[in-house]
Amino acid sequence: MQNIVVDQPYAFVPPCRGSGWPSVLKPCLPGYLSRAHGVEAVEMTGMERLRQSVAAGHGIMLTPNHCRPSDPMVVAHLGYAVGRPIHIMASWHLFKQSALQTWLLRRVGAFSVYREGLDREALKCAVQILVAARRPLVLFPEGVISRTNDQVNHLMDGTAFIARNAARQRAVNGGTGKVVIHPVAIRYFFEGKLEEVLTRALEQIERRLAWRPQAYLGLTERIVKVGEALLTLKEIEYFGKPKPGALPQRLTGLIDHLLGPLEVEWLKGKRDDHVVTRVKNLRTALLPEMVSGELDEAERARRWRQLADIYLAQQLFFYPPGYFTPQPTPERLLETVERFEEDLTDQAPVHRPLRAVLEVGEAIEVAPTRERGAETDPIMARIRTELETMLTKLASRRRTLPEAQRC
Repeated sequence: MQNIVVDQPYAFVPPCRGSGWPSVLKPCLPGYLSRAHGVEAVEMTGMERLRQSVAAGHGIMLTPNHCRPSDPMVVAHLGYAVGRPIHIMASWHLFKQSALQTWLLRRVGAFSVYREGLDREALKCAVQILVAARRPLVLFPEGVISRTNDQVNHLMDGTAFIARNAARQRAVNGGTGKVVIHPVAIRYFFEGKLEEVLTRALEQIERRLAWRPQAYLGLTERIVKVGEALLTLKEIEYFGKPKPGALPQRLTGLIDHLLGPLEVEWLKGKRDDHVVTRVKNLRTALLPEMVSGELDEAERARRWRQLADIYLAQQLFFYPPGYFTPQPTPERLLETVERFEEDLTDQAPVHRPLRAVLEVGEAIEVAPTRERGAETDPIMARIRTELETMLTKLASRRRTLPEAQRC
């Protein structure tokens, strides 16, 4: 399990609000993206939409899809392009890695949010940023990294909650500026030697499985075989034997086996419709006593095992059935193998070169109150539609866009 859960008392980490440090660190961004994430180029389209919102004095929220760890640094290019460095809401665990990382995150405009509970300070900070309208605010409405670039997952309603609160405050304060949301589609393209990269990675995974390299299989067939083997191993671990049936049913069965008993123990059987929300609810229930230090070592160890099971359920959820049909793109093949590597070693692999293309969507004006009667929040539905539409369009543009702005 990656170090994404912290069993310590939470303390809000505010951003540095000046623009001096973002300007100083800007020249370092391309080199960092290349070294740490394999992103060699960033291209942007739809910039005139963002510039219009800046010129109008709107409080601006950017809501990108979140498929890779490099997304925040890629989105930072948008702020630099319009002369307004971004603020970004980032998970608290990122501020607990090292003092240097915390120092850097604050100076590029990041502030913490506690994902395992209600973080009033983070919400207040986000609303203040939108009301002040000096710099765009970046929120990732999916809440977690998916590694599924072509698929938008469940969106958290907190995005709309923050935007509406800011819109109410701006309306009270008067003035002409409003609060707007720009969905931002991020699409990565792998431009290296795919077969060579994937063959090398698959051979390492197959050796971990005590297999001989399955070089006689095509890449897609080979990836599917490894995926079924890894799922089967988990089924044997938790059920004692492999489960029959189609892959979607097997994945759902294992996820429910992992989360269901914990929901009975910690949530009185309450279950949300979405796996990511189920995971969040369970972590929120498990952690308070761990943080307070009231547990003996045996109980603490038991809860860490439960947290590991919760983490596994979320990882399984991000292997979407049907992601290889009808014909997988190079990026879908790469994403799946990267996830194998990450789940086996807890290390995010770097395969280069990647080219990132961003499209800024039309501004969605945020009203201070929500329309009554709608089952789905209209703002969140609009964000989803815009993201899905833009990602579909970007997926077909595999060559450098002539109208794009290259950084």
